[in-house]
Formats: sequence, structure tokens, C-alpha cells
Amino acid sequence: MGWTGKLFGGFLGTLMGGPVGAAIGVALGHQFDRGLGESRAVPSGDVGVRFFETTFSVMGCVAKSDGRVSEADIEAARRIMQHMRLAEPQVQEAIRHFTTGKQAEFGLDRTVAELARSLGRRNDLRRVFMEIQVQAALDSGLPAAARSTLWRVASGLGLSRVDMAQIEALLRVRQTGARHRPPPRPWAKRRELEEAYRVLGAGPESSDAELKKAYRRLMSAHHPDKLRARGMPESMLPVAEEKTQEIRAAWDKVKAARGLR
Repeated sequence: MGWTGKLFGGFLGTLMGGPVGAAIGVALGHQFDRGLGESRAVPSGDVGVRFFETTFSVMGCVAKSDGRVSEADIEAARRIMQHMRLAEPQVQEAIRHFTTGKQAEFGLDRTVAELARSLGRRNDLRRVFMEIQVQAALDSGLPAAARSTLWRVASGLGLSRVDMAQIEALLRVRQTGARHRPPPRPWAKRRELEEAYRVLGAGPESSDAELKKAYRRLMSAHHPDKLRARGMPESMLPVAEEKTQEIRAAWDKVKAARGLR
């Protein structure tokens, strides 16, 4: 049995606490159908298999960044596995790679470099990978050591500080929005506005025209119809729609603060 449905359903579930950055293409789903769902003895160049293995080995390495893996780290990884709706054999496979990543001899830079080569120019998948890693780290508290390791991984994948700030901001916006809160105080409103600017990859110093351009670029990049045309599976489209809603919400905050129409 192929497990396209399990994995893509998994990415959907994994990121219900934070949105997906971009599309996972048809080739990735095809590789998973041919890969782990059939056998572990697959060519190392299979993008989907390497993506899965590296996701959990790097997650284990990030969890061990401060010298020990806490219960919160384990729970965060388990939560991702559960959200992926993996069958028990796949859960054991994920645990095996997570355990590998915890070892002192684990080659983080080499592993990330191999993933980067496998992904080629698929920058959308690089971003998806980092969103999953940041989500797991946020769920376990995001200690300073983990943040440093995440930046090391992001650098190996060619992502910038701006990319990482944007990823974290969007995940935090989603995380905050999931909780019921009383009406925010003025300082909280300011913080939310700062987060909204980061979601858009801009700042208070940006002109109205620059902000509109950033907003339109993000909306275009994550529009479900475009992602469908690029090969995103139907099961992932609700996540794309969720992300466009969050980008729009950030834009609405900035627009209201500036008195734009």
C-alpha cells in the first residue's frame, strides 16, 4: 500500500498548528508511493524518502541541542507523528530516524547538505521542511540552543534570516489564534502588529506600495489554484487555503494600522 494519503494527510495534520509554506509536488508523492510504503530498501536519491528520513533525524538533533531530549521534545515529535496519522510501522521508522539524530556522531551538516542536493531548486520544499522543524521546536518551548541549530539547518538549505523570521512569525500567529484570549491590551496590539509585519516579510519602515507588493506576492505564491496546477495533492489544499487566510489576516492588521483601503 502506498502512503501518499498518510504522508500528505500527515503534513496537513502536522501543520494544523502552523501553515505550510508551499507545495509538495507530484514527484514527492510518487516517490513516497514507491518508497517507504513498499520497502525501506529504496534508492537514496528518492526525494520523498530522504525528506521523510531527514525530517525526523534533524528533529532529533534539534531536540538534543541543549544536551538532553526533554519530555516536551518527545511529546512534540509524537504529536507530529500522530497528526501524520502514520501506521505503527511508519511510526517506528520515524522514531528510528529521530533516535539517529540524537546521537553525538550524527552528521547534521552532511545530512542537510544531502537533503539540499535532493531537493535541487525546490525552494518550496525547503521551506516546508523548515516549517515542520520550527513547529516541533515551538511546541517544545524553542530553547536558545534549538534556535541556533535551526538556523544552522536553515543556512544549509539556503534560507535567510528573513525567511526564518517570517516562518516563525506565521507559526506563532497561528498558535496564538488557536487560543481564546481576552481583548488585547495596547502593548499586545503592538506586538501583534509587529508579528503581522514579519508575516509579510516587511517592517513599519516599508512604504504602502512595498507592503501591497509583498502581500500580493505572498498571496500569489500560496494561492490554492496555482498550487494545484503545480501538483499539490487535493488533501493539501485546505492547508494552502488556511495559509492564505492567515496572510490576509496579517495584511488586514497592517492595513488597519495604516488607514489603508
